[in-house]
Amino acid sequence: MKTVKTVLVVLALTLFGAMFASGVQADDWNKKTVMTFSQPIEIPGQILPAGTYTIKLVNLDSDRHIVQFLDADGIKVIATVLAINNWRLHPTGETVVKFAERSGDNPEALKAWFYPGDNFGQEFVYPKHRAIELAVAEKEPVPAIAEETAPAELKTAPIVAVTPEQTEVPVTEAIETTPPAAQTTTPLVAQNTASLPKTAGLVPLIALLGLASLGFAFVLKRFAM
Repeated sequence: MKTVKTVLVVLALTLFGAMFASGVQADDWNKKTVMTFSQPIEIPGQILPAGTYTIKLVNLDSDRHIVQFLDADGIKVIATVLAINNWRLHPTGETVVKFAERSGDNPEALKAWFYPGDNFGQEFVYPKHRAIELAVAEKEPVPAIAEETAPAELKTAPIVAVTPEQTEVPVTEAIETTPPAAQTTTPLVAQNTASLPKTAGLVPLIALLGLASLGFAFVLKRFAM
């Protein structure tokens, strides 16, 4: 009976662990994050007033991501925008957001968002005319899509990178959308670390086998009595 109870307890804990792990994976996948901004910020296509917002992924296809901005309760969708991978080498344990340079009294433009523990984040894709302005101000390429791209077209809309020189290039040539190549190093091998001293020969090994045989014989004798 005790054995049956133990099995049932183990099964119950296993099922609970599976359900708990499933919930954690779902949260990690959509990167749901609640942020509070003390002043207005710009996101692709509009200005958000100061306040609290919920940000999460709703689609993750290769290097093309669909991100939603919702109200503080995560119920009302305020904006649906496009993002691409933005790789960094050193993940942190907290949410990180990056803003583009602000010109005059304009709100800061949200450039990228990194979820805690991830070594990649979401770099936001701006309408082409705004991407050109940001690229010139930032002096670095900015991903761009055609003006007035509808949310339903974000999954297939062509993405380019706009350079500070106001030219268009393939996004993969200007922005690192894939993981950097890992640097491999050949570990140093210690010399003769596993070798016996030359003067020892096989004597220690033979002695060890003899002791093991005596111990095994003693155990057999005890069981035979």
